[in-house]
Amino acid sequence: MTLFSLARKNIQRNLSNYFLYIASMVFSIVIYFTFVTLKYNDDLSALKQSSQQIKGLMSASSVVLLFFIVIFMAYSNSFFMKKRKKEVALYSLLGVRKQKIGLMLFFENLVIGLVSLVLGIVLGFFMSQGLLMILVKLMGYEVVGSLTFSVEALMNTTGIFTLLFLFTSLQGYRVIYQFKLIDLFHAEKQGEQIPRASLVAALLGTALIAFGYYTAASDMFTSKIWRFFTVLGTPLMVIGVTIAGTYLLFHSVSVFVLTALKRATSWSWKGLNLIGVSQLLYRIRANAKSLSIIAILSATTITAGGGVFGMYYNAEATVRQMLPNTFMWKGDPVEISQKDVLYNESLAVKNLRVDNDLSFFEYTLLKESDYNRLAKFQGKNQELHIADGSTVLLDAAYDERFSHDFTGEDFKLQNGDSFHVDRMYTESVLNFIAAGTVLVVNDQEFAATNAEEVKMQVVGLDNDLKQQAVSQDIIKQLSTEQQESFSSVPQSYEDSLATVGALLFVGSFLGLVFLAATGSIIYFKILTEAEEDQAKYAILNKIGVNSKQILKTVAGQVAVIFSAPLIVGIVHSAFALLAFSQLFGMNITKPVILWMVAYSAIYFIYYIFTVRAFYKIVRQGN
Repeated sequence: MTLFSLARKNIQRNLSNYFLYIASMVFSIVIYFTFVTLKYNDDLSALKQSSQQIKGLMSASSVVLLFFIVIFMAYSNSFFMKKRKKEVALYSLLGVRKQKIGLMLFFENLVIGLVSLVLGIVLGFFMSQGLLMILVKLMGYEVVGSLTFSVEALMNTTGIFTLLFLFTSLQGYRVIYQFKLIDLFHAEKQGEQIPRASLVAALLGTALIAFGYYTAASDMFTSKIWRFFTVLGTPLMVIGVTIAGTYLLFHSVSVFVLTALKRATSWSWKGLNLIGVSQLLYRIRANAKSLSIIAILSATTITAGGGVFGMYYNAEATVRQMLPNTFMWKGDPVEISQKDVLYNESLAVKNLRVDNDLSFFEYTLLKESDYNRLAKFQGKNQELHIADGSTVLLDAAYDERFSHDFTGEDFKLQNGDSFHVDRMYTESVLNFIAAGTVLVVNDQEFAATNAEEVKMQVVGLDNDLKQQAVSQDIIKQLSTEQQESFSSVPQSYEDSLATVGALLFVGSFLGLVFLAATGSIIYFKILTEAEEDQAKYAILNKIGVNSKQILKTVAGQVAVIFSAPLIVGIVHSAFALLAFSQLFGMNITKPVILWMVAYSAIYFIYYIFTVRAFYKIVRQGN
């Protein structure tokens, strides 16, 4: 029997154990190959000026992805080597030379890697068209690229992953030379160093996480902590204390909770609860470092994905907040197709320089009658009746953290006149890009105010997000000076989607890879420990514990191991996203909840696979 045939038989015999590892590897290669393919895809050049940004984003993402894949492969490979050390020792005990054992492990790992590479590239080739369509759809474009095979992407992916597989294969080759025979036989019993729980560590971990949450939830513009650590230093400080607190949480706090459960005899003496909580106590303590890493990775993935999805979800609302009219510009009217036109108004407004105690700004003065007419066109149930000498201020860019609230104050004009601000609204009837902050006065005050008069065109169209052709037609008719004040809902929405859609695409697929890797890491660890528990479950079976009770105990243990880092990651990301929403002043609750549910649902699939595999292993010992 040759080394190749022995390696092939080993892979066939252990295919069920390797399945999730190979599947995760293939998935990572598919995503990497797709990213590189999109980077070299000429069809993206048709997507206007954003194509260079997309290619830059894909290049940066492929580097991040590769970095993570390297860590995942090294971690997974070390698990497989640990699992097979006993088998390697047996070969050595039977008289097989170390060189031959090393070569067998080298070829075996290389075959797995090459099979994964071929599968990943083939699947990536067929998936790249679908992923390109998703990217184009998310960016709001109608262009659909054709299915092309990129030789550059093939060479890039093959070269990098071949080097990685050679490296991991060499790791396998060196195993037989690194350990003594007795160490190899007892390798499976060597878990991570079991830390000792302490009350001080538990209190410190809780305090660090609470401090990180409090700082993240504080207003960065008024908080003394943010001011002390600076805007750049505070996020790094929050990340640092949260990571440290998370490790201490799994290291000590979880141990105290499980110990308390174990001592609660009314609960622990029911069924197999005592056995389950004892095994959990050992596993959580022994895997505190791994669970902490998975919790932080989950928090990072959920935070990044939830934040980008929140921006994508609010893209239309953000555009409409600033641009209530489909088109608006300063100057004379132009010819527009009458199809879908809801209103086409020519307004006379005035430019004002307003002095106050703080500074001076340029404002647009609008007649009350024009405001009421536009508000009716825009569906705003709001009609103004303004007294002489008073005004209503419309500031769509108002932010209570930065802007001054002028309600109840007097505006002093450069010519000596003044207006008393009765009310202030954060919704305007004029586009912010063209008009800025608006003062509304009654028609008599407007006529009496001495200021430069400006003609302004306001157009509203039905189905406005799809009116790019009309937008381009208007731009062609405007002078260079008029184009500077031109604002267009379809154009602004398209630009917003092009940027946020590309970020959402990259964030989603990187998140999926991170999720696949973290799920696989838990899977490998639990199955490794399941083989150690075979004898314990065999004894339970012999003393009368039935299969249903064993399955219930296994499902409960695995549920705690899976859910603990997930719950911690979700809570971490909730506070991080709270800070994100406060910073950008947008409500992202709904998209974030959707994102978390999707993440948890995929995570749950890994849980089902792991419970089934765990139960199968312990039943084999009966």
